[in-house]
Amino acid sequence: METRHSPLGARASGRVPHARRAWAPVARLVGAALLLAGLASLAAALPDAAAANEAIVIRVSGAISPASADFITRGLTRAAHQEAALVVIELDTPGGLDTSMRQIIKAILASPVPVAAFVAPSGARAASAGTYIVYAAHIAAMAPGTNLGAATPIEIGGGGRTPGSGDATEKASEPRASDTQSTEARKRIGDASAYIRSLAQMRGRNPAWAERAVREAVSLPANEALEQHVIDLMASDTAELLRKLDGRRVETAAGARQLATAHAPIVTLEPDWRTRALAVITDPNVALILLTIGVYGLFFEFANPGFVLPGVAGAISLLLGLFALQLLPISYTGLALIFLGLAFLVAEAFLPTFGSLGFGGIVAFAAGAVMLIDTDVPGYGIPWPVIAALATTGLVLVLFVSRFAMQARLRPVVTGAQALIGSTGEIIDQGLQAQEDAAPEMTGWARVQGERWRVRCAQPLAPGCRVRVTARSGLTLTVAPLDPPCPAHSPEQAPSANERRTS
Repeated sequence: METRHSPLGARASGRVPHARRAWAPVARLVGAALLLAGLASLAAALPDAAAANEAIVIRVSGAISPASADFITRGLTRAAHQEAALVVIELDTPGGLDTSMRQIIKAILASPVPVAAFVAPSGARAASAGTYIVYAAHIAAMAPGTNLGAATPIEIGGGGRTPGSGDATEKASEPRASDTQSTEARKRIGDASAYIRSLAQMRGRNPAWAERAVREAVSLPANEALEQHVIDLMASDTAELLRKLDGRRVETAAGARQLATAHAPIVTLEPDWRTRALAVITDPNVALILLTIGVYGLFFEFANPGFVLPGVAGAISLLLGLFALQLLPISYTGLALIFLGLAFLVAEAFLPTFGSLGFGGIVAFAAGAVMLIDTDVPGYGIPWPVIAALATTGLVLVLFVSRFAMQARLRPVVTGAQALIGSTGEIIDQGLQAQEDAAPEMTGWARVQGERWRVRCAQPLAPGCRVRVTARSGLTLTVAPLDPPCPAHSPEQAPSANERRTS
């Protein structure tokens, strides 16, 4: 029989083309996917020709907050990336946080795309922080029936009446004596006045009225604002605004730009999930609730290891609450009082203070919650019902945990040396033998909790008698007969100690 052997190299060379043919479709698919991904990245990096003519509208309704600041700054970044023709910020705000307002103004001043601040629709207002944003924009416009002004910084705790407040006819050059006005308030008003005056001078608008809006809290309707050169134009809606702005020349951070907005498509940016989530968690009420849930969740997890879910939920809530608070103007004294109050409430569950720590915790928590937000801007205070609800919930939780902790303390010990104390057993030897010392105790053996123990008792007991353990000394238990006591041994079974000494 003939046997043929093929060289190893020949066998391998015969299989390589087949392997290559098998992998060829996969390689082509991978190459096509990489090519498409590269083209998509290149297309995303290049500005869209159609988007270059767009007018991007960003609507802000409500208080100027960290969420609205993030929304506007990201919208301006997108407009700059797409080289949009114009960004229109529609404002309807009672004011807001100083930090968020300055973040928005910085983004507007640095924007290469022209920005128009439009107080709309009719009935809207741009009060306080909104007035600063209107002055910072390249173009200021208002719809009929709107107003702006009242840009006085709000003092902590309400402050006093600022000089000239409530008197729109008083001149800025004739301020009242600020006898009752604190130095801190004067510093705030001076800083705000210089800030809005610099914005007015930069945009060529009325700086005198801008300073009055800060120092005297005056306001203007749309038509008077146009007459006093506080704004540039009036328009009933965004479409009319774009038509009126067509051909206007403005100065941006990237240089002069001539607007071509008559036929620009209008694209309205809607808040995404990030903006909505940020708006929710930066609400002071929600931030305080998250902080409270976080502390209680971690407390429950540390007190009862192994549940996992309370610890995870508590850690997430605590981090979200702290993240929200670092975006808000908070008082660290108030935050410290909140943590102190929560610590007292938690300690009440473990220490027998008869409510002293619990009461102190509620007082500290309530005081800290009142002091937490360091501003009187509308919409940023924590109402008393929320504080009372959180304090009551904490008290109920502490009482609930204290009840179980007290029950655990009163429950008999089931492990260790002390577990035998109070247990019952049965005498198993023929009789307790009297000790050879002066102590009137009898010794013997008994079965307690299924184990054989050496026991001693102050009186003789017969086998089968039920006894209770009263003490333990090493490997010897001290027992006492259960009620009713067992009958004593007969003299034949258990001679007394006197008989033993006589014999």
